[in-house]
Amino acid sequence: MNTLAVLVCLAAVAAASPQFRNQPRQTFQDERQVAILRDDRQDSGDGNFNYNFETENGISVSASGTPGSKGQSNIQGSYRFTLPDGTIAEVRYIADEAGFRADSPLIPTAPPLPAHALEQIRFAEEQRRRGITF
Repeated sequence: MNTLAVLVCLAAVAAASPQFRNQPRQTFQDERQVAILRDDRQDSGDGNFNYNFETENGISVSASGTPGSKGQSNIQGSYRFTLPDGTIAEVRYIADEAGFRADSPLIPTAPPLPAHALEQIRFAEEQRRRGITF
């Protein structure tokens, strides 16, 4: 009886598995291999490290890290790549005790606050200074 139950389960798993026969292989737009131009890595073993990586199609990544005050790694780095229109995209970042912060013209930013919102914030701060809370 147990053998029959195991065989039924195996048959069910086999029948439910994806069938890839006669299906064209899915490809990406540009699947060519890309040469690595640079791959420099240094790790001192005490939490200090840096690396630089660059490919022939314009992708580059660099970062350096140091031990943080709370046991984390503090990392500062950047990455670059070419956008479809040919322009270069670059993102610089810092990750440390204060969290992760990235800087790039590609990252959307909020519009400036209107004057009435700034006035409300100033008024609320003044109320807090006076001890008025809601």
